Amino acid sequence: MRTELCDRLDIAHPIVGFSPSEHVVAAISRAGGLGVLGCVRFNDPDELDAVLTWLDEETGGRPYGVDVVMPSTEPAEGAPADLEGLIPAGHRDFVERTLLRLGVPPLAGNGSHQPGVLGWLHSVARTHVEVALTHPVRLIANALGPPPSDVITQAHAQGVLVAALAGRADHARGHVASGVDLVVAQGCEAGGHTGEIASMVLVPEVVDAVGEQVPVLAAGGIGSGRQIAAALALGACGAWMGSVWLGTAEYQSSSALRAALLGAGSADTVRSRIYSGKPARLLRNRWTEAWSDEGAPRPLPMPLQNLLVAPAHARLMDSDDPTVVPMPVGQIVGRINEVRPAADVVADLVAEAEESLARLGTLGKGAAGDRGN
Repeated sequence: MRTELCDRLDIAHPIVGFSPSEHVVAAISRAGGLGVLGCVRFNDPDELDAVLTWLDEETGGRPYGVDVVMPSTEPAEGAPADLEGLIPAGHRDFVERTLLRLGVPPLAGNGSHQPGVLGWLHSVARTHVEVALTHPVRLIANALGPPPSDVITQAHAQGVLVAALAGRADHARGHVASGVDLVVAQGCEAGGHTGEIASMVLVPEVVDAVGEQVPVLAAGGIGSGRQIAAALALGACGAWMGSVWLGTAEYQSSSALRAALLGAGSADTVRSRIYSGKPARLLRNRWTEAWSDEGAPRPLPMPLQNLLVAPAHARLMDSDDPTVVPMPVGQIVGRINEVRPAADVVADLVAEAEESLARLGTLGKGAAGDRGN
């Protein structure tokens, strides 16, 4: 199972695996896919540099990429302290009341936490790119469409490919016009930031719109080899997968998060703005439901919403309660039923995809033979 994507990225399998965990990323790349590290958690460029240095060593020379969150036009930004002043007191009161009602205790120890807002800022995302380009990354992907033109130019000057996520065909055309090398057609089933169109509809629309100009990856609702084969049948040259890696042994998570993921079904997610201010699919639980209650405030725009809820997220994650953990995850969470090494997941994905493609090829030959009779 080899496609144009494999040749472009120098990988064995047309599987791109996104994860905020460098351990998962390294395992995916070593297994023949392309691991892509989510950078939004890094507020400190030195910390990102150290992690990428670790990846340089742990991938054994295999290619890997990074994912940033950067709008194509640079917004006006203030210092975090200035942004804090833009958060209404009513929103803060609602968060505190909700945590109290859900029985979420204060953070253990000194209660310190890093502000979650920084990684969502355009200026910080630029530092992510700058740091990444000092390492042998193969791909820079942007979760909010194409990055600014100067970033694309800088990446291309160093031989680094640029990918952009798209939730609509017209967005994909705009991405290509901006100069990106790959388009990720991400359906609404996906975890994290998503549009409103399902993958079965979106992928062929994007392929028809830009497939002759750049390769298209399918994302959203992909967690098995059969689904990879389906993506290829729809015209994609590979699969971009994120949620499925949350169930791997390399993904370091709390016991509460692990229990929540393993116990969730495909209907146990919700698309909401409460995580970052932009629509994102999250694990449905008592925390997400509280934001739908009568009297709950409307989520704030990015990056204010993340600044508002970052301290709450730290407390929710620390609470050891599976019913409140704040986690972006796609509908494919229903397939996460056991903890397995990422290499085993990749091997099974490839084997099932190849088996499915072979079966489909047999069906085609059978149909042709029937017509001949």
